[in-house]
Amino acid sequence: MSDPRRAVPRTDTVLADPRLAEAAGRLGRAQVKSAVVEQLAQVRRAALAPEAVVDAVLDALPAGGTSLRPVINATGVVVHTNLGRAAYSPAAVDAVVTAAGPTDVELDLATGRRGRRGAAALAALAAAVPAAEAVHVVNNGAAALGLAAGVLARGRRVVIARGELVEIGDGFRIPELVESFGAELREVGTTNRVRFEDYERAVDDSVAFVLKVHPSNFRVEGFTSAVPVSALAALPVPVVADTGSGLLQPHPRLPDEPDATTTLLEGAALVTSSGDKLLGGPQCGLLLGRREHVERLRRHPMARALRVDKLTLAALEATLTGGPTPTAQALATTGPELLARASALAEALGAEAVPTSARVGGGGAPGVELSSAAVALPEGLAEPLRLGAVPVVGRVHEGRLLLDLLAVPPEDDARLLAAVRACT
Repeated sequence: MSDPRRAVPRTDTVLADPRLAEAAGRLGRAQVKSAVVEQLAQVRRAALAPEAVVDAVLDALPAGGTSLRPVINATGVVVHTNLGRAAYSPAAVDAVVTAAGPTDVELDLATGRRGRRGAAALAALAAAVPAAEAVHVVNNGAAALGLAAGVLARGRRVVIARGELVEIGDGFRIPELVESFGAELREVGTTNRVRFEDYERAVDDSVAFVLKVHPSNFRVEGFTSAVPVSALAALPVPVVADTGSGLLQPHPRLPDEPDATTTLLEGAALVTSSGDKLLGGPQCGLLLGRREHVERLRRHPMARALRVDKLTLAALEATLTGGPTPTAQALATTGPELLARASALAEALGAEAVPTSARVGGGGAPGVELSSAAVALPEGLAEPLRLGAVPVVGRVHEGRLLLDLLAVPPEDDARLLAAVRACT
């Protein structure tokens, strides 16, 4: 009897196949070779025919140079942290592709000399928030607040209400973040109530600024009181407001969500926020406010460690100057529109369309329910859909899988339909 292992092709023979040579050019020889070795092991176990190795390798390799896979977000959460938060607008996607090569990100082409890094992106941000005397961008929202604490309050105190000592994501907490940059916190008030007099008594020569944090991922109801920025601005120290969600102007669908423009007009000296939430752009941290503070932060050595790359600057500029972002489009879509789409999909699948309540997500607008609609399917389809060729992530509710359409662009309905059909 012949040894079946003699039928296993050599690794270099498989790698010489022209189809794999093309893949190696895209993904790198090491990644392709690893996939070949894995499939040859399958042949040795008699789980794969020798002549099927190349096809199996091609199926196993990612379509691009990353292991990240595009996902259809049918969770009903517009800004889903686990799915990368805000989806880019078409303009932002094009901008990232353009910026991938050599760019004039820090060069003045007219003079041939060094220019202001990301000048166009910063100008677009300044234009979007005229109430800000100056603006700066760092690599995320926590970095923006941390830079403010580390530069303006290192070795000094920051006054904050106890009810605003929030935990953000993955176990990170605002008080620990601020203290890690060298500031000392002075807490005022109680968990549910704080008054202006509490702040007034706490402010002395050791205090660098008052910090106002929007509790963006929870809501306290009942016997509560808080002090608005407009009142805190009367204190003899600056007010730094962390608005969190990246809303630059008031939004009619989110009346209780603080925005940067209103917060600055109410007297905040500095506003920090995120770019990848309600703004609908790339991950970055926004610093907006009085010129003296923003410039001090921008020129501090710590700012160098927190700066953003050219891809982020390009995406941010396009987000601010281009067409509506997917986040903005989702917030502008009504329940009846979504129910009509859900009904059409449900009819094609022999399923049911149901009205749902969706959420903003990403630590924004806690407690706000957004009218939406979903296709209801058997709960058992949740895993097959996640693992499909086009991954679809829904949510399981009361024994059914709901594919909520709020964060699914209409142009993806056909892909969603095909993905479900492939699993049924």
